[in-house]
Amino acid sequence: MSLPTPQPGILDIAAYVGGESSVKGVERIYKLSSNEGALGPSPKAQAALVATAGKLHRYPDGGSTELRKAIAARYGLDPTTIVCGAGSDELIGLLVKAYAGPGDEVLYSEHGFLMYGIYAKGCSAVPVTAPERNLCADVDALLAAVTDKTKLVFVTNPSNPTGTYTSAEELARLRAALPSHVLLVIDAAYAEYVDRNDYTTGLDLAQNTPNTVMLRTFSKLHALGGARVGWGVFPPAIADVMNRLRSPFNLTSSSQAAARAAIEDVEFQALCKTHNDYWLPWMKAELKALGLHTTDSVANFVLVQFPADGAHSAKAAHAFLQNRGLIVRPVGSYGLPEWLRITIGTGEENQMVIAALKDFLGAGS
Repeated sequence: MSLPTPQPGILDIAAYVGGESSVKGVERIYKLSSNEGALGPSPKAQAALVATAGKLHRYPDGGSTELRKAIAARYGLDPTTIVCGAGSDELIGLLVKAYAGPGDEVLYSEHGFLMYGIYAKGCSAVPVTAPERNLCADVDALLAAVTDKTKLVFVTNPSNPTGTYTSAEELARLRAALPSHVLLVIDAAYAEYVDRNDYTTGLDLAQNTPNTVMLRTFSKLHALGGARVGWGVFPPAIADVMNRLRSPFNLTSSSQAAARAAIEDVEFQALCKTHNDYWLPWMKAELKALGLHTTDSVANFVLVQFPADGAHSAKAAHAFLQNRGLIVRPVGSYGLPEWLRITIGTGEENQMVIAALKDFLGAGS
């Protein structure tokens, strides 16, 4: 009997596994594994979502028109250059599907977001990684990895899971040195948290070059991960391709309403940013005081290094924290088995993490 056969590359995919949400035998859980907004969604976003309940029998606006207008108003953009997706993940997948096929190469940093490689394999393209320098994207290494088969280059800025970033000057240098047929995609999911003078979201490149895209999300600062809303700024020709390829009703009415209210609630955005501005450096300082090394994260999480083995390894720390109901993220799948990624949570959750790690490092010493 002949059975249906998937396209080449699909069976090579190791399915993406998100951050854990539960621990067997532990009743009270504190989830710090998925970089979700510590303060939850804007109350205005919650109210807007609830208000759509009586209209769920109606199809949503297929063009997310009012949401795109709200995003454009918030950032001073042309709404026709904005495309919305079911999370920025959908937009990543559509870009790969549109511009890469069998044998083509999709390039990104060695510790970059796992979905780049997954979407590449799903299109029978070849994922290619370039070495990083000090857990940061290395423009020279990326350029050295470019071949005549390279079709897309992804740069996560700030990067996940490292939290490090690529400067505006380096991004501009990368774009200038890439062949014109190579699409540069700057994935700025954590952009709202960054306060560095030399940082850019990539918006300038997306607006001023015909071959650069900037992606953003509502899943982090806006804390709408469950609503699945992403967006990006695309050169006109690429926006046209995306709108031809995407599903006609890819964002629900509820998601559009919640995201629109969230982007308009500037006061709540400022509150979330202020919270992270306090607790991110606090967390890094406390971890350093415990003798633990972290990257210089500029996002809403820290990446923490533990000994390679022994009683205080990352695996042991993860298990210890789980027993206290604190779920953090092992990042061995990103090639970083000695590290754990810890989301900045509420003040209470952050203090609980440090208290638990103090006990962990004291145990067995």
